[in-house]
Amino acid sequence: MKVVAVKNFEEMSQFAAAMISYQVKEKPNSVLGLATGGTVVGTYKELIKDHGQNKTSYENIHTVNLDEYLGIEKDHPNSYHHFMMDNLFSHINITKDNIHIPDGLATDYEEESKKYEKVISDLGGVDLQLLGIGVNGHIGFNEPGTPFQSVTHVVELEESTRQANMRFFNSIEEVPTHAITMGISTIMKSKKILLLVSGKTKADILEKVINKDITERIPATVLKNHPDVTIIADEEALSLVDDEKKRGFDRDKKEFTSTYLLSN
Repeated sequence: MKVVAVKNFEEMSQFAAAMISYQVKEKPNSVLGLATGGTVVGTYKELIKDHGQNKTSYENIHTVNLDEYLGIEKDHPNSYHHFMMDNLFSHINITKDNIHIPDGLATDYEEESKKYEKVISDLGGVDLQLLGIGVNGHIGFNEPGTPFQSVTHVVELEESTRQANMRFFNSIEEVPTHAITMGISTIMKSKKILLLVSGKTKADILEKVINKDITERIPATVLKNHPDVTIIADEEALSLVDDEKKRGFDRDKKEFTSTYLLSN
C-alpha cells in the first residue's frame, strides 16, 4: 500500500484521472470498477476533460459499479445509475452495453447478486478499481462487520452512512435503508485498487486504515492485504497521519504524465 499525498481535492482528482486514463490507453479493453459519491466527482470531470482534449477512447472499455440503492428506479435523480450517466457516461464514448451496475429493483436480490458476480467473472475481473471510503471505514457499501470473504450481496446501511448520504436527499426518511454492493472479496480480486480520500471528515478513518491492524470492524483495512493499492489523499485527510507514512507529491509538475506515475 502506497500513499500519495496531494494538496487538495483538485490535485487528488487530477492524479486519479491520470492513473485511470493511463490504464485505458495502455489496455483499451480494460475493465474499470467505478464508484459514486462526492469524492469521485472531480475525477470524473477530469476524465471528461481528457476525453475531450486528448480523445481518450472508452469504446472498448467495460465498467462495473460498486453498488446501487435498493428500491429506487434507474432514472431517479439519486440512483447510482443516474449519477454515473450524469457525471461520466453521457460525456464519453462508452458503449452502453459495456456499462454494468447492480439492479436495485431486481425481483430476486440473491439471484441479482449471483448474476453480478458472473458478469465480473465473465469479463475476466476488474483491472482497476476506484474506491472512496466512508467515515466508518466502509468500501462499497460493505459496512463494519462485513466478512472479508463476502461477494456481491444486499446490505442494511448503517445510520452514519445514511446520514452522510442525506445531503443528496430531502430528508433522512428518503435515504434508502438497503443497497446491493460488490463484496469485499470481489473488490480484493481487482488487479489494481485506487482509494481516494479527501477532507477533514475522513482524517480519523484514514489514520486508522493506515496505522491500525486489519479488522472487519474497519473494512478498508483489508486493503493492506492487496498487492497493488494506491491511496491518493489530500492534506486535510492526511492531517492525522505521521509524515513518514506519506508519499510526497511533486507540486511543481505541470502534467500528470504516465512517466511520472510509473517512476514514483
